This record gives sequence, C-alpha cells and structure tokens, in this order.
Amino acid sequence: MNKRLFLLLAATFCSSAALAAPQAKNIIFFLGDGMGPTTITAARIYKHGEDGLLGFEKLERTARIKTYSNDFQTTDSAPSMGAYMTGVKINQDGISIKDARAIDPDKDANGNRSVDKCVDGQVVPTILELAKAAGRAVGAVTTTALTHATPASTFSHVCHRDAAYSIARQIVPGGAGYNTALGDGVDVLMGGARNYFTPFDKASNPKGRADGRDLLKEFAAQGYAVGATRADMMSARPGRKFVGIYSADDHLDYSLARRPEQPTLSEMALKAIELLSKDPDGFFLMVEGGKIDHALHDNNAKNALADTVAFDEAIQAAIERMRQIDPGLENTLIVVTADHDHTMVLNGYPKRGSKVLDIVHDYATGEPKKDADGKTFTALVFGNGKVRPDVRADVDSATAQGDDYLQEAGVRTVYESHGGGDVKLYATGAGSAPFKGTIENTQVFHLIKAAAGL
Repeated sequence: MNKRLFLLLAATFCSSAALAAPQAKNIIFFLGDGMGPTTITAARIYKHGEDGLLGFEKLERTARIKTYSNDFQTTDSAPSMGAYMTGVKINQDGISIKDARAIDPDKDANGNRSVDKCVDGQVVPTILELAKAAGRAVGAVTTTALTHATPASTFSHVCHRDAAYSIARQIVPGGAGYNTALGDGVDVLMGGARNYFTPFDKASNPKGRADGRDLLKEFAAQGYAVGATRADMMSARPGRKFVGIYSADDHLDYSLARRPEQPTLSEMALKAIELLSKDPDGFFLMVEGGKIDHALHDNNAKNALADTVAFDEAIQAAIERMRQIDPGLENTLIVVTADHDHTMVLNGYPKRGSKVLDIVHDYATGEPKKDADGKTFTALVFGNGKVRPDVRADVDSATAQGDDYLQEAGVRTVYESHGGGDVKLYATGAGSAPFKGTIENTQVFHLIKAAAGL
C-alpha cells in the first residue's frame, strides 16, 4: 500500500472513530406511557390546532419504534420499558429480567400482593445501573407510583410488575433485598404510593408493608432527604440524595385535577436536573408522564391529552434548563418516546378547526353528524374499553368535552387495552444522529449506551 493511500485510509478511520466517539455525559430519557401516534396528534390539535406542533415534535431526530415484547404482539409497559433500559426483549410483566416466566406474586399477611415469584429469569443491567457504575448521578421521576412498571424497570429486577413491595425494598441502600448494582443508591427518586414504603396499619395504611419496615425512615438513615409534598421537594438542596413520594397509596393526580401539595411533572423534572447536574461526571435521568396511560385505559381522552401536554411542557422546561447548563447540548442527549400505543382513533371526518374532543359536525351544515342509527358521535373513539352501551345514545358537545367524559368503544372489555402499533421517538443533542428509521425498542438501549460510552 502506498504512503498516500495509507494516510488517506488512516484519516478516514480516525474521522469515523471521532464521529462514533461517546459524546453524551448527560442523558434524559422521557417516556410518555401509552403516548401512541393518535394521542400525539390529538394532543397537538387540542393544544395548538392542526397546523401546530407540540414542543417535542420539533426535535431534529425522529424514528419509529417496534414495541412487541418477547412473548406478546401487544406489549405491556414492563417489557417495553425494560427493552429500552436493558436492550433485550422481556416477557410480559417482567421488570428488567430476561426469559423469566412469572408466577403471580403471593399475597402477604394483609392480603396485598407482595412476594415476587418466578421460574428461570436472568437479571440484565439497566442504563441507570450502568451510569451509576460509571460514577454518574442517576434519577427516576414519574407521575405514577414510584414502584410502577416504568420507573421500576430502571432500578429493579423482578419477575412480575405487581410485586411492588419487593420493588420498593430494592432501592433502599443497606436494607434487606437491596439491589447492590445501584451502588450507594439512586440519587433522585420521585413518584407516588407511600404505602409500598411504610408499615401496614389497619386504619391508616391498609395497603402498607406486611414486613413492618418503614423504608422512608431507612432512606433517611442513609442520608436521603425525604419529602411528601411540593414544598418538601422545592426545599431540597444539591449535595444530598432525595426521595419524594407525593401520594399516600396511589399514583399522582391528573394534571387537570392536581392538588397543590403535589408538584407538576415540569417541577419534578427541573428539581431532578438541579440535584443531579451538580455531579461533574454527568447524570442519567428518566422522566415518565405516566398518567397518559391511565386515562386511556379508562377511555378518558381529555385527561390523556391534558397530561400529554403537561408531559410536553416538562420536556421543554428540561431542554431549556439543559441549554443553560450545556449550551448547544454538546454533552447532553435527550430522548423522548413511548412504550406502547393504545386503541384510540380520530375518526368521522371532523371539519378542520373543530375541537378534537367534540362530537363530529357536518361539514356543510354545521349540524351534529349522525351515525347509521341516527346518533351523534365523538371524533375520538376507542377500539375497546368499558364504555360500550347496548344501545347508543346521543351525546352533546358540552358533555363530550367534559373532564370526566369517557369515549365509547367498539368492543366491551373490563378496561381499554394497549395497542400493538409502532410508536414515535424524538431525540436531540449529543449522540442523537443515529436515531432514525424503523427500529426495535431494544436498539434504543444500544444507541443510548454507545452515545454515553457506558
């Protein structure tokens, strides 16, 4: 090989290696639970009109994500989030554990589902664990229970997502059942459901822990600041780990009905960034808008759209803050996606400019449009769910646009199911260029891992 060709090839190799070199010191992974393409479209129209865009839709990189789990065409949240966090396909209900066949968790002495049981199963490391092992600060923030499928998949390993009491003890440093892959502990934890962390009391905490442990006191003994309200969170200061659990025995409120003692998702995300960004080695943060999914399961489109908008606001607030910390996002990767779709569809030829939560009106006359049986119907409906009357009745505009209105479904089920379609992914910042095309959800893990050099 002549010298000139050698130098050219060497330069090309070095250039390619430089482009592929890890860039992202900070990673923020946003997960809109159940935020499928129709939910994004409807939320866009709800907030900005047909020709507008949600903030995250303006991010430079986009991809379509295949969501099937290891054993189901239509995934549960647990294996889908686990695929993002571990890079492997996981069986339905599994939390960051490969090839597990789950047995429903036993009930504890108080009748609550408790002990995790399974056959087989291989623990696989998560992005959060890898980041912690690399010396970075880590956090998980959610509007659901802190032990719910999405946050749990970042920091725990169980065979069944309902083993919430087992999940809770995995994040308390020094205690029995602690996940030692978390090192000295997750630096920021926020969500709902204190009952999984506090002792059973027949009167005041009937869904509490049968083992009598007060995990919040154990957190405090390990140096954590422990909060129960928005005020507690706002007073937390960098230099100390923080856990905030803002509801007694359930998820956080919908954004439209949020009690003042509960922080918004934007506030939680910003506080998490404030606490984590002080680490000079960088950080990994997962932020979940989890109530989108809950509203859709209830056939409640309005709360789903409002919480999608709140999720978008949290993303924009976080990006703006990171641009102050890291101008140009040269060391920060932002990824926004969903774990699965739902069965909600936009139908019936509503006129442009119509309110997306309204009933459909005739284009020419403006009068309410009727179905084949002469009944009015909404622009948003569901493929399945609990709202399927034997005989349809008319619905008026005011009713259809109410906060608690439940859209009708084609097939009656106990609750509306997930959808099996692809979801969207948006990315920006350091290492975001490879996010494109139609890819497996497991590939997202590998792209993040490569971008961060983990």
